[in-house]
Parts: sequence; structure tokens; C-alpha cells
Amino acid sequence: MGANAEGVPAIAPRAALEARDALLLDLRAPVEFAEDHLEGALNVPLFDDVERALVGTLYARQSPEKAFETARELVLGDVGELVARIEALAGWQASERDLRAVVGELTEGGIAALERRVAPLRIPKAPERAVVLHCWRGGLRSRSVAALLRALGLERAVVIEGGYKACRAEVVSTLETFRAPQTFVLRGLTGVGKTLVLRELERLRPGWTIDLEGLAQHRSSVLGGAGLAPVKQKRFESALARRIERGLPGPLVLEGESRKVGDVIVPGPLWRALDGAGSLMLVAPLERRVDVLIADYLATPTGRDELVRGLEFLETRVDPAGREPLVRLLESGRERELVALLLERWYDPRYRHAEQGRRHLARFDSSDPAACAHAIAGWIDDRAGPAR
Repeated sequence: MGANAEGVPAIAPRAALEARDALLLDLRAPVEFAEDHLEGALNVPLFDDVERALVGTLYARQSPEKAFETARELVLGDVGELVARIEALAGWQASERDLRAVVGELTEGGIAALERRVAPLRIPKAPERAVVLHCWRGGLRSRSVAALLRALGLERAVVIEGGYKACRAEVVSTLETFRAPQTFVLRGLTGVGKTLVLRELERLRPGWTIDLEGLAQHRSSVLGGAGLAPVKQKRFESALARRIERGLPGPLVLEGESRKVGDVIVPGPLWRALDGAGSLMLVAPLERRVDVLIADYLATPTGRDELVRGLEFLETRVDPAGREPLVRLLESGRERELVALLLERWYDPRYRHAEQGRRHLARFDSSDPAACAHAIAGWIDDRAGPAR
């Protein structure tokens, strides 16, 4: 397809996600990509964050034509770098055509003419080793770049019809229509190792579990983000939808959570399954709980630094008399004393209050996570039938 040919091949979101040998390139600005992106996608922004904001402001406050002319000038300045990055990623070499001349041909005549030249033309599936481009909603960013690449000889360049927005709609649909199988939830005081047991259970019975804290990158407590990189809601939902789409071959086992895991919210259908699930209580001695929490929260210098800020928040709530600052306990190497104090005066009372009146189907000692997972799997097999 030459630069003056009209139309750009476009595939449906589902076809893009199922194209296993495709190279997914997200042309959105870095700030958009950081909020959420398709699994495996690489960010090759057409505009950086400042340029995107400028074009958007011009579009809203002046006119689409003014925004278009500004965007055109920005692209002309950076098009060589953009093409070079895509060449390296796609293992392809562009033809010797003058890049500025090709961009000029594509954009000649303004927005209306460009829309005609790069109109999406639906094809049933991605070509072999496709280079799949997308922007926010499959608009001019992705279609114009695809047309440019095809004019330079990259015939396997296609776009996602509807862009990221259409893929996001698929995620929302997956989450809203989710129907959980028989569900059990692991409960227990902070530090009993619920996450450790859940992960051992996943190794023992692949597909039985969904690790909400792992997907959220947060331990679901005041100090739960320390040493981790908590994600935003859309990123969490995308990861959760991918996990659901991989299938649940048996019963579902979750870790007990509130509706919020850090700053993200568990979608309604899954939350209702969790809230109404059969409860399995995990127990462990205090010393074991302290060991688990120290190994988890204090494993990295970054975690320690972030804990300082959280401890300052908890200071008057945990020890109103102010006998000794919590931060001083941490900085003086008295971690075990600190953790035991937090459990006694903050975490355990709040957990017992929240769980008051809840009935549990069974109790398991979680001191050895692998042994506990084996015991739970056997218990569930006896009641739900053995895993197939």
C-alpha cells in the first residue's frame, strides 16, 4: 500500500489479543501507558506527555485544525526517531523514501483528507508476525503511523479497531460477567502467611487460586504497599481479567480481603463470591507470624524507607501514650519488638472486630505453608470432589 492509498487494515481487539506472534506497539503517551496497557505491549509514544497535553488543549480550546497542524509539526520533528525505534523492535528496515515527504503526502489536505486515507478496513485476523499498533481509541495516532509504516514497506503493520478503549471494554465485560465456581477463602490474623499458603496451593493445584494482592501489588493494609509497586484500578482489572480468561479448572480459593486491596476495588461479581465464600481459618504462633512479616516487609531497603512513613501515621494510634516512637524501634534494629507491638495494638484488635461472628468451616495450622496447602487441598477434595 503506498502513501496515497486509502485505508489501513484493522483487526478486532480479540483478534489482537490472540495473535501470539504479534508485536504490540502502544503509541499513547507514557502517562497513558503507565496507567494501564495490553499485556506484552511496548510503549512507542507518538507524543510525549507534554506534547499530548498541548495537542489536547489546542483541540479543546481553539480548534481541531489548530491541534492537527501542531501535531503535524511535532511528528515531522520526531518521525525519524519513531521509525528507527519501530525498525529495531520489528526487525525490519524501512525503504529509502524521504520520511518528511511521506508524512507530507499523508497529511496533505488536513484532517478530513487524512481520515479518508487512513480509514480502518476490518480484516478477520492479524497477518503473520504482525506489527499491531494502537492508541486510545484507534484514532489518527495509530492509523496514521500504520499508514506511514506501510508506505515505507512494512506491510504487516495493522491497527486495533477501537484501540485501547475497545480492549478496555473487553476487560470490563469479562469482569462483569464473571461467575465464580465453588469458592473458599483463607482467613486469619495478620502474619499467619495466608499469601504464602495461597501460592503453595496454586503450585499444588494450578488454576485454583486468584492472588488479588499479587495482582494489586499491595498487601491490603496500612503498611501494605511498602517495598511494592501498587498498581492503579485499570491495570489491576486488566490483570484480573487475564487471570479469569485463563480459566478456573476447579474450585476457587482466595485470600480474605476487604472490598479494597490498597487503593484498588475488587469488582462486584468477584467480591460477592469472596464475601459469601466458605471460610477456612489459618492459625500460627506469634513467633511465626513475626518471622513472616519481617521476611516480607523488611526484605529490601526500599521497604524499610517506605515503612518509616507508614509508622509515622500509626504512631499515636498504636501507642497513644507515646512511650517510644515506632520509627525508633525500626531504626534501632528492634524489628521483632516493633512487629509484635503492631500486631498486639493495631492489627489483631482490628481483625478480630471485623471477623466477629464469622463462622469457619475448618482450621489449619499455617506454620508450614506447603503442608498447610496440602491439608487444604485434601479437605476441599473431600468436599468438592478431587481435582480433574
